[in-house]
Amino acid sequence: MSKKPKEIAETLCEAGVSKAELSLDKMFVLAILAGAYIAFGCHLATAVSMDSQPFIGAGLTSLVMGSVFSVGLMLVVLGGAELFTGNSLMALSCLSGRVRLAGLLRSWAVVYAGNLVGALTLAGLVFAAGMYGVNGGSLGLRELAIANAKVNIPFTEALFRGVLCNWLVCLAVWIAASSTDTVGKIFACFFPIMAFVASSFEHSVANMFFIPVGILVEGVPAIASRTSLDLANLTWSGFVAGNLIPVTIGNVVGGVLFVATLYWYSYLRK
Repeated sequence: MSKKPKEIAETLCEAGVSKAELSLDKMFVLAILAGAYIAFGCHLATAVSMDSQPFIGAGLTSLVMGSVFSVGLMLVVLGGAELFTGNSLMALSCLSGRVRLAGLLRSWAVVYAGNLVGALTLAGLVFAAGMYGVNGGSLGLRELAIANAKVNIPFTEALFRGVLCNWLVCLAVWIAASSTDTVGKIFACFFPIMAFVASSFEHSVANMFFIPVGILVEGVPAIASRTSLDLANLTWSGFVAGNLIPVTIGNVVGGVLFVATLYWYSYLRK
């Protein structure tokens, strides 16, 4: 059984009100969980792709990565956590006059900070577990390659990849809200998330794991000495200024403008 689009809009509008009314401590804890859940998907995507490209090519490798990465949003949606990118849909509640702009921005700020803490925590745990040494260091080299590629995307391109990414992420949340059963929500999360990863779009919360874990691995001489990549931009400043800022802006635009605003206009505007 599934809801009609207007019912989805009404459901997500109510959900936005509930999110805005969460106490700051609970909001922050749930955001930490969401950051960690997305990071689990990131690590899984890295692990399954560490040595696949020579055998199946870049395209199919991206498809496999997207297929397993989607577990992150499944954990968020079904486990009940607060994800910054998905919370772009709170704009439905704001446009409907149910949530004040100040409340929306407060929620976004707290959830963004919590997502960062959760993703960085898992990056630290994965590094401490020595996962970079798996398969003779293949996993560590893959972590370096992914992180380095992301910090070298030009600002404007990173911004627009962020727009495209969160358009799909918010559609995944939108479709998941249409389903009333677990299997339906899983499939709703799978296809749009697989599509954004396979398309090489950029997700701010995912990059809170991908790039920091690459920076940590860069400090391991046994791994870093084996790559021919130019790692000059793989720094904390490169992470924030070169990727996180433009991707975050793009994610907000993609979710708020292309999903929340257009669906609000179509189904909720009086």
